Amino acid sequence: MAEDMKQAALDYHENPVPGKLSVTITKPTETARDLSLAYSPGVAEPCREIAKDPENAYRYTGKGNLVAVISDGSAILGLGNLGPLASKPVMEGKGLLFKRFAGINSVDVEVESESPQAFIDTVARIANTYGGINLEDIKAPECFEIERQLIERCSIPVFHDDQHGTAIVTAAGLLNALELQGKDIAEAKIVCLGAGAAATACMKLIIACGAQRDNIFVLDRKGVIHSGRDDLNQFKAMFAIDTDKRTLDDAIDGADVFIGVSGPDLLSGDQLSKMAANPVVFACSNPDPEISPELAHQTRTDLIMATGRSDYPNQVNNVLGFPFIFRGALDVRATQINEEMKVAAVHALKDLAKEEAPADVVAAYGGAALSFGKEYILPKPMDSRLLNVVSAAVAKAAVDSGVAQLPYPDFYPLESLDHFGA
Repeated sequence: MAEDMKQAALDYHENPVPGKLSVTITKPTETARDLSLAYSPGVAEPCREIAKDPENAYRYTGKGNLVAVISDGSAILGLGNLGPLASKPVMEGKGLLFKRFAGINSVDVEVESESPQAFIDTVARIANTYGGINLEDIKAPECFEIERQLIERCSIPVFHDDQHGTAIVTAAGLLNALELQGKDIAEAKIVCLGAGAAATACMKLIIACGAQRDNIFVLDRKGVIHSGRDDLNQFKAMFAIDTDKRTLDDAIDGADVFIGVSGPDLLSGDQLSKMAANPVVFACSNPDPEISPELAHQTRTDLIMATGRSDYPNQVNNVLGFPFIFRGALDVRATQINEEMKVAAVHALKDLAKEEAPADVVAAYGGAALSFGKEYILPKPMDSRLLNVVSAAVAKAAVDSGVAQLPYPDFYPLESLDHFGA
């Protein structure tokens, strides 16, 4: 990052007050009567009602529109394990995005824990305070067990966004890119460089969307994950296939799709040139992709490319997913975010990209037309239609799959975030 941008980022976070979020009051507080209703003695009445029936917490408190963004700071963005407190700016940032795009209130919780089990126990004990939990920046493989146990122990949605948010947006963009390239996901040969949390979730979800496991080659630092290896944990072992391919150079030969969730400059131009005709390249390492778009387009004129960056077309950006996924889940009081809800979000994003972008979105992105094609396979984050389209699809999937505790909302389609006090 350029020095002026670094200083601008620090100034943004420090001024005019430190941090990116504040608490607002939603009730009158102008008179003595207001205060007696807000606190003592009036507050006793909702306390009694909640004690009679815990579901009344959704009626008398902000629980139903409150998400906790929780981290142990073990995998902060591309920075690694900097500890819980250093993750706080990121967690506040997620809170800002929840509020800005979906009207969801949030609180960030940074947990000092001596073990994954201690983290799980801490979060499980406080979970009832919230309507949902967004796990963030927790390293693999611990993140898999942490999420699994918390889903089992909590009666509210628990969602590790680094896994599933990335996977949902990637799968939506991939389906559109393959369609444009005239390819079927069921027949596509897919190479995934990286075997961490995001990679694992991406591969599992694209299999749910029609990819064939035998057509997927996943690579970690030691090369292709194959059935002859004896050094695989249970999460990598699910992608072990019977193959004589051992390196990225082997696997990329004739591949239709490359998905990178690893590190910068790991895919060479020579390797890209070995891919099949009309390839799809998702180079999502941030801030520096596995191959630069300039080199990729110089090497292949027939490719569709996506990155994690906002300064190139086709940004794979989690903000297209998590605010609206939680919005839909909260609106039907879902007990979890299941596979059906994730797939529904994939198809909602995929289909929205095929509609012409509204004028205000076009203006926000420089005035160039945004229509379905090689440089527009995903909607833009500023597209206000995401709130209705993705949230509604997720809410409907929750109802249809039996994890919703409320019916499909009669306030959909949403006119604005004012419905949620935003």
